[in-house]
Amino acid sequence: MTKQRKKTKKVFGAPKDRPVILVTNDDGVTSPGLKALVEVMNELGEAVVVAPDSPQSGMGHAITIHSPLRLDRVDYHGDTLSYQCTGTPVDCVKLAVNKILNRKPDLLVSGINHGSNSSINVIYSGTMSAAMEGAIEGIPSIGFSLLNYKLDADMTTSKHVAKVIASNILKHKLPVNTLLNVNIPDLPPDQLKGIKVCRQALAKWKEEFDERLDPHGVEYYWLTGKFINNDKGMDTDEWALENGYVSVVPVEFDFTAYHAITYLNNMKWNV
Repeated sequence: MTKQRKKTKKVFGAPKDRPVILVTNDDGVTSPGLKALVEVMNELGEAVVVAPDSPQSGMGHAITIHSPLRLDRVDYHGDTLSYQCTGTPVDCVKLAVNKILNRKPDLLVSGINHGSNSSINVIYSGTMSAAMEGAIEGIPSIGFSLLNYKLDADMTTSKHVAKVIASNILKHKLPVNTLLNVNIPDLPPDQLKGIKVCRQALAKWKEEFDERLDPHGVEYYWLTGKFINNDKGMDTDEWALENGYVSVVPVEFDFTAYHAITYLNNMKWNV
């Protein structure tokens, strides 16, 4: 006999005197970076976790539409109300808002990602797409990333930075339709230069595909590549990170190239 899963209910009762903070990521619900972020957010308010049940790096703003989503209560984060989801980071945010919480949270934080999400990485990042979904929902949202891919990375500096930035956003909010992309250099606290609000560097990945043969002689490919930054501006996130600063880039999800509208309107569009 197949064991029936219990129906997920809106079980979270929002405290009146503490902000509700939704915590998610793309590295998975057991990620050390998520654990560190939950600890910090519980100092600032009432954290609620809804995160993928497995790593979802590079998923961008993908959503699940051709298969069902599963949502299970877990106890990976002590007394913090926590769920794991079989879907993408964006799925996690949608389910959290619609099925777990009985109101929009006061803040959404995503991360702490193991690895950089600066520059062009923002469009591929599941971490940042979760934060972007929060902003679409009208929730002040922040994505945090540490420039260290190791699971045992020291989170001391990242936790301090996350607390400073999150507490400011809880107090002052964000402009409408805006979220923050925060990248943190892998430095001890006493070597950190400070925090810089900056722009996204114009950079890209030059992809390469390592072609191999499986045991049956069939070709397969591993994506590799090199990050190329030709933007030498001292107001960019890449410059800030290379020089020991935390980079904070305000991001919006309106992709309209406003500067091109006049140019295109001057063309002849006879149909």
